[in-house]
Amino acid sequence: MLFTVLMKKTRRYIYILLAFITFILWVSLPSKSETNDFSEVVKVSLRDIGNKLLLSNNDSTSLILPVKALSNKTYQIAFNSELAFQPEDLVAITEQSLKTSKLPNNYRVEVLQCSDGEVAYSYEIKVNEEETIIPCQNRTLPTNCYLISVKFLNLHQATFNKHWLLLIVLVFLSLPLVEFIRNRSNSEQQLKASTETYPIGSYEFYPEQNKLVKSATEISLSKKECELLEIFVSKKNQIIKRDELTKRVWEDNGVIVGRSLDTYISKLRKKLKDDASVKLTNVHGVGYKLEIIN
Repeated sequence: MLFTVLMKKTRRYIYILLAFITFILWVSLPSKSETNDFSEVVKVSLRDIGNKLLLSNNDSTSLILPVKALSNKTYQIAFNSELAFQPEDLVAITEQSLKTSKLPNNYRVEVLQCSDGEVAYSYEIKVNEEETIIPCQNRTLPTNCYLISVKFLNLHQATFNKHWLLLIVLVFLSLPLVEFIRNRSNSEQQLKASTETYPIGSYEFYPEQNKLVKSATEISLSKKECELLEIFVSKKNQIIKRDELTKRVWEDNGVIVGRSLDTYISKLRKKLKDDASVKLTNVHGVGYKLEIIN
């Protein structure tokens, strides 16, 4: 009983804990507006990078084409004219611009050739400097048409609508209420079962309480006596074979009996002896019958 109570309390605490964790996730995940804001900041920063690259070529007239969001992590800038630049300038300009815009500092930059999409130059920046890769900084990229893409690494975006997460929170919070209603229903059913009675002549039989009541006098029954009497009550005035009685009361529980059945029948007869209309009759060689004379 104590173990059952502890398990119920533990489940309740688990439900509350899961709801709390889900709520924290809901609060911490970026909303749709936050995600849109991030995208806009990235686009402004990439236009700044493009502008500074053109200025490093002494080009103040060429246009930077609209920045494309290839995904929620990858963005791309293009130019309406060809340009040449030093990779070290691209590295320094990109780092400064992203840092100024307070954008994530784990990212990969790729310089693609417009003609065939091949990577002309690329590098990767990580917070852990040992994982940073910046090759060939001093080799000038010749004048050509280039696309520059920036991919933010380890960027955690909300993968589903926050309304769904809120729904999960509500589900977790409702679980204790559901359990309370279910337990209350079970308790009511148990109470109903515990008060359910079966008339046996002038006796009232309470199977869930293991007792007989006659004229306000309670007569206790053992578990086996109660199980036997339930079988007899379900088949009043019918012969029940010995094999059926022993199987249902003893053998189904892994116990094989000898004369136990006769012993318990004798005990039941003594407890029913105060009503002459109730008899437990032995049908020789077959079994027993609960006879109730109306």
